[in-house]
Order: sequence, then C-alpha cells, then structure tokens
Amino acid sequence: MTLSTLDLSIVFGYAIALVAIATLVSRERAGHSKDTKDYFLAGKALPWWAVGASLIAANISAEQIIGMSGSGYVVGLAIASYEWMAAATLLIVGKYFLPVFLKRQIFTMPQFLEQRYDSRVKFVMSIFWLGLYTFVNLTAILWLGATAIHSLTGMDVTFGLVALAVFAVAYSLYGGLKAVALTDIIQVTLLVLGGLLIAWIALDKVGNGAGPIAGFGRLLDEAPDKFDMILSKDNPEYINLPGLGVLLGGMWMMNLSYWGFNQYIIQRALGAKDINEAQKGIVFAAFLKLLMPLIIVVPGIAAFVLAQDAASGVSVPRADAAYPAVMALAPTGIRGLIFAALVAAIVSSLGSMMNSIATIFTLDIYKPLHKGEESETHLVLMGRIASFSAISIAVLVAQPLLGGFPQAFQYIQEFTGFFTPGICAIFILGVFWKRSTANGALLAALASFGLSIAGKLLLPSMPFMDRVGYVFLACCAIMVVDALLERKPQPNAVELGDVEFGTSAGYWMGSGVVVAGLVALYGAFW
Repeated sequence: MTLSTLDLSIVFGYAIALVAIATLVSRERAGHSKDTKDYFLAGKALPWWAVGASLIAANISAEQIIGMSGSGYVVGLAIASYEWMAAATLLIVGKYFLPVFLKRQIFTMPQFLEQRYDSRVKFVMSIFWLGLYTFVNLTAILWLGATAIHSLTGMDVTFGLVALAVFAVAYSLYGGLKAVALTDIIQVTLLVLGGLLIAWIALDKVGNGAGPIAGFGRLLDEAPDKFDMILSKDNPEYINLPGLGVLLGGMWMMNLSYWGFNQYIIQRALGAKDINEAQKGIVFAAFLKLLMPLIIVVPGIAAFVLAQDAASGVSVPRADAAYPAVMALAPTGIRGLIFAALVAAIVSSLGSMMNSIATIFTLDIYKPLHKGEESETHLVLMGRIASFSAISIAVLVAQPLLGGFPQAFQYIQEFTGFFTPGICAIFILGVFWKRSTANGALLAALASFGLSIAGKLLLPSMPFMDRVGYVFLACCAIMVVDALLERKPQPNAVELGDVEFGTSAGYWMGSGVVVAGLVALYGAFW
C-alpha cells in the first residue's frame, strides 16, 4: 500500500493537532502546579465519555487491528469472542469490583493489595507489573506497531519504533492521564470512523459495488464456516478457541484480569469524577466493544473471500496481511484517514501504558522508599522520568526481544497467561472472602506461574484457555487451604457491607442493551 502526498498530509496534520490539543487540555490554572492526583488520576475529574473512550483507546492497538483481522481471515467470527465477552466482563467489573476500588480511594492496583494483604504482596506485584508493562506490553505495542506500519508503507522498522515513541512522548509525557484520556475521545472517534469506512469499502468490494449489505450476504453464502462462533473439536483452531470452553472457561479469567485488575486499564475508571461517571463510562466502553468485530474481524473475512476471487485483484500472502490488503482498496485521502486511525490506536495505547508505568513506579516503589518526604511536584517529575525511561528501554529492546518471533503477539499472550490465574485468585478472593491471607496470595502468585509451565509441558495438547481456567481453580484452592491452616483474623479484609453496590437506572438500562446485543449476536451466529 502506498500513501499519496494528500494521505501523508492528513496523517501529519492529525499528529500535530493531537499534540496541540493534549497540551491545551492538560494546562493548569495560573498558580497551580500538577500534583500526583492531577498527573496520575487526571484530578479525579474525568467525565463518563472520557472514561469509556480511554478504556477502548488503551485496549485497541496494532496487534488487535492487524492480528484479529488476520484471525478473522483464518478462523472467522469466532475470534470476536475476545471482544464480545470483554463487553460482559466490563459490566461485571463496573458492578462488583469498581465500587470496592473507589471506596478505598486507591491510585493503583498494588495499593489495593497492600491495603488488603500487606506490603510484601504490593511490592512483589509492583515489580511484576513494571517488568511486564515495560518488557512485554510496551515493547510489544511498539514492535508490532512499527512492523505493521512497515508492512503497510515500507517504512524502516527502526525509524518506525523511534517515530512512534517520540509521538507518544510528545502528547502524553507532560499532561499525564488527563492528556491521554481527554484526547482519547478523538482517537476512538477516528478509530471507529476509519474502521467503519474500511468495513464499508471491503463489503462493497465483495458485493461488486452493490453495497455492504449485499457484500455481507455474499460472505455468508461463500464462507459460512467463518461465521461459526463455537468451534468444534475437529477445527484446527480449536486449541486456541476451545468451543464452549471459551464461554465457560479461562476466557473469563483472562478478561477479568485484563479489564478489572490491570492498572493499564482500570486507571481510567479510578480517575472518574465519581462512581456514577465511572460506571457510565464502563457501559459506554462495553457498547463500543460490541462494534469492534465489525471494525476489525469482518474486514479479515472479506479479505478471505476476495482473495479466492482472482477478478478482485486482492492478494493476501499471509494472514496478517489481510487488513493491509483491504486498506489498499481505499481511495486517496480516505487511505490517509484510515492510516491515521491505525497510528491513533498505537500511540494511545503507548501513552496509556507509559502513564501506568509512571504511576506504579512513583506511588508504589519510589514514594514508600522516601517515606513521604518528597514534594508533589517532585513525585510528578519522577513519574515523567519513569515514563520516559520505560519508553526508551522499550525502543532499545524491542527488536532483540521480539524480532526473532514469527508470531510475537501469540507468545506474549501465553506468557501473560502464566500469571493471569494467580492475579484473578488474589483479587477475587481478596474482595469477596475475608479469610484470604497475604501468605496465600504470595503462594497463589508463585503457583500460577509454576502450574502454568507444568501444564504446558505435561499437557501440550490442552487448549491455552482451558489451562488458564484449571490453574485459576488450583490457585483458589491453595489460598483456601492456606487460610484454613493459618486460622488468623484478617483485619484488612474488605467489609462489603460498607460498599455501595447500587447502580443507577441508566447503568441497568445500558447494561440491558449490551446484554441483549450479546444474546442476539451469539444467537445469530451460534
């Protein structure tokens, strides 16, 4: 795919406008300098639309757009379970976990672990998350983003790494979460509009110019197997999406860990004006999740049908070339807009990750070591230094760490999944079972990794998601046994009676719309 001068002008114009807007919205009033509440939680003043948009912008990046479209090309709509089950998970997080976190007035997930368990659990998990975010997540977003841009435009990968990092620093380093969250509504608007344009163009091409509805009908006729949501055991992709195990097994743990206990994501909701705004933002994000397969997966299925038709002129040499192939169908100008949407997805995820790294390092590692003696201005400065250091490290190690993996995203997903069961056990029992202990939490964290490795080596044919579910149950059992053996009162246990779990009528109505949408979608493509 080539970009014309007009296309490049649109991309550069978008970049300049985003940096300018981010700088403008993050300015402080005269005589006031940013404190930690301003920088790390946007002054706890985010409206619902900023919370919801920022949740999606932080989540969707190049690996989702390129990778899931490629999965749509190979697997079909079944890969959409990642998106649609995330919508249901968001509603659970908003109803049952977010009220607890906001009641405790926390800034970070490690801070909750310290309040509920002890400083050992907080420190261990802080180090784990900093390492994961810097050397896995941030590095992956940079590397896969740069390689995606290379495959689309031919831009040198190293130059792409540096350019993306500089762009992310320019718009997020000064303003912190406020700059990221308030500009994410622009990012998400561009992402959704660009994605809908691609879907329209691809489906119209499939329909031979008769419109997207005709094109979708042809997809159903010529690739009916691509619309099976529940894969059978004889499907070669069953090991990645194990049939009903997707709906009933480890996918719930993966989603709960990501959407509920992950600083990178939940920080947006912690920065909301109040619980009502946070919950409305979560419903907004859940609704957007229903749309994501249309934006990401359907173009991959369209690329599959077009590639079978020699007259279409569409060639897809490998699965991850599906999205670039349909992007190439867009006319000049529109192509630049869609490319800008892809860049928007990458840099918004980078900015979000950088801010989360800064938050955990500053508030959970640096501040406790200095016993609260540092000023708020100094802590914000340390956050900026941590953020800049993390992105610099990621640029340096991206190619050495990931350049040798032909499918880097799949390796990263599985590595993260080694720890997901333990994280879920620690938080779920920590919130809802008063007797769970700090020692049990530490044992569960270690067992999660050990049992996951053992399961992978001893049962290599077991689907990844099934293993996550079984290891989660084992981690819960370990915590229960430890608590029964210790028999000690837990003074830091969550008092659920003190937490207001009631939700507004708007939350219930919005949740009802999302659930009805999920039932309709799964019912239509079962």
